[in-house]
Amino acid sequence: MSQPVAKTPVSVVARTVRGMLLSALVVAVALPAFAWARGTDRNQPMDIKAGKQEGTLDGNSVNVLSGGVTISQGTLDIQAARADIHQRGGDVVRAVLTGSQAQLKQQMDDGTWMTAKADRIDYDMGTDVIVLTGNYTVTTARGSTSGQKMTYDLKTSRVESGGEGNGPVTMRILPKTAQAKPATQGKP
Repeated sequence: MSQPVAKTPVSVVARTVRGMLLSALVVAVALPAFAWARGTDRNQPMDIKAGKQEGTLDGNSVNVLSGGVTISQGTLDIQAARADIHQRGGDVVRAVLTGSQAQLKQQMDDGTWMTAKADRIDYDMGTDVIVLTGNYTVTTARGSTSGQKMTYDLKTSRVESGGEGNGPVTMRILPKTAQAKPATQGKP
């Protein structure tokens, strides 16, 4: 009778980072980007680089990736100084990307690009709420929005920006004739 194979810390960390990437992907897709993110990215290999990983591997913890975090999967590219991945019962329940401008960039299914930058990108999977804080900017072929704080509820598609000490909001919506054309090769 063979003994069950124990999960190695590397496999648990890889699963944690996969959950973080899924979280980040949801952030990229869910922002009011006016288009859907490239669906095929989820089926691509994921590459992760960080200077350090710290946390317990029991599935009920916060794992911290720091020292310059880079995650890429298909056209999705994430850059952050730090990524805090919160797990409960082995599932990722929250992902927080921070730094002097954490950044997400992804090609949409229509060939155009979406970028989101903020000092902090916080996605709570329990409430399906994404919060961008600290000089956020979301840019798509349709235009851009920027400010100090944006809250996006995935369940209701409700967006709230600025006000009550969160500063003004700036938006630019391009007419259809002036919108950026899809990229034919590579990243912009």
